Amino acid sequence: MIKTIEEIILIKKSALLASKTLGMLAKKVKPGISTLYLDHLAESFIRDHGGIPAFLGLYNYPNTLCVSPNSQVVHGVPNKKPLCDGDILSIDCGVYMNGFYGEHAYTFEVGEVSNTVRKFLECSKESLYIGISKCKQGNFIGDIGYSIQTCIENYGFSVVKDLVGHGLGKKMHEDPQIPNFGEKGKGLKLEEGFVLSIEPMVNRGNPEVIFHDDGWTVSTSDKDISAHFEHNVAIVDGSPCLLSTYRYIYQELNIQSFEEEPFQNEKIK
Repeated sequence: MIKTIEEIILIKKSALLASKTLGMLAKKVKPGISTLYLDHLAESFIRDHGGIPAFLGLYNYPNTLCVSPNSQVVHGVPNKKPLCDGDILSIDCGVYMNGFYGEHAYTFEVGEVSNTVRKFLECSKESLYIGISKCKQGNFIGDIGYSIQTCIENYGFSVVKDLVGHGLGKKMHEDPQIPNFGEKGKGLKLEEGFVLSIEPMVNRGNPEVIFHDDGWTVSTSDKDISAHFEHNVAIVDGSPCLLSTYRYIYQELNIQSFEEEPFQNEKIK
């Protein structure tokens, strides 16, 4: 589970290519566009930049992206159905490069969404950074999950308990598992060199989900909307260091944000 600085730098290169891929897609996510079209763009972009689409063929998954609109939570399979104005779309992207994996997820607005939907997305992303802030040497896995769950439930939403975050490195899914719920001071103690995928999966309604017969798609049981935000984080000098970034998305969408500034470390270039 513990990675060297050199390994963390290589993981960051993979994570940043996933981040750049989401940035490239940001302006393409609009009404009338199919998720299969986005998938083709992403595969070409990753390969053109020296990476391998990490999800393609992983556990026999058929595509480059996991694309989950509206009530789909995660692992939605790209298709030809056009997106509609007012939809939301979670895109999860993975890259394999230099022997290491990186992945990144963001929930996009499609066209014009309501203020209540936008607020739901903002709260979901807020919980991601609250969870990241607990990724410190000497803290516990339960501290991360507790902070995410508390944030979300204080807003009146719910965290999915059937799916979790995870460690990351030479495999896409490594130990430890990182639930988005938990108790303070419980679970594995966090150590220097851990690399984690922190990924709140947040339902506007109840927390229950349905696993579909396609073997991949997971959706909310009440058909209300769901959001998914994910960063790769390393514990460096005892503190959380972001390996992925939303800045490429924000540059394309003209969003100003300082949310990532507390989680930088000059050692990890």
